[in-house]
Amino acid sequence: MTDLQFLTWVRGPGLGIAVGIFLLGVLWRLFEIYSLGRSKDLSAPRRTPGASGLHTVFRRSLPPPGMLKRSPVSYLGGYIFHIGLAIVVFGFAPHILLIRNLTGLSWPALPSQFVDLAAVVTMAAMAVMLADRVNKPAKRFLSTFEDWFTWAATFLPVLTGWMAVQHLLLPYTAMLALHILAVEILLIVLPFTKLFHAFTLFGSRWYNGKVNGHRGVPV
Repeated sequence: MTDLQFLTWVRGPGLGIAVGIFLLGVLWRLFEIYSLGRSKDLSAPRRTPGASGLHTVFRRSLPPPGMLKRSPVSYLGGYIFHIGLAIVVFGFAPHILLIRNLTGLSWPALPSQFVDLAAVVTMAAMAVMLADRVNKPAKRFLSTFEDWFTWAATFLPVLTGWMAVQHLLLPYTAMLALHILAVEILLIVLPFTKLFHAFTLFGSRWYNGKVNGHRGVPV
């Protein structure tokens, strides 16, 4: 298979398969979560300032007091990585064009130089976080194969995309095909791994805050 044939396949049937598995996986996981049901809390609600779902979403998005100083890599690296990844995914013109072709949605792109810088910063933050996980005995002990695998599945699309734009290592056609393949692998594994928190993060925080807010407990 030539580079062009490989690129044609990943941009056509491969992308269709990946998007299909992604959508079915997301719908199935969401159905599993929301079909569990919850028993109604019959106790009288206790009104306490700051005890609500919305407050919890905001509060849990910030580091607890003292934790930023104790674990700066986890928090700063996490913020930088997630913000940078969002910029790369939703701010790069070719990505916006792909999203428009798939969904019909579109918005203005960010300057390519800015997206390129965001990609480099994102990869640097992920590399620092990986080194921190490897070098800290407690984090290394708690890490499972899924943690290492999801890190690689997230890192490789950014790396291969940046290398394709910079025309590094391989011819552009081959590197672009590898980038699209890496994205497709990420789409396939996302609904079935810890990466699914992209869909449940704020909802779970809001629910926990709502339940505890009913009891008058800010969390």
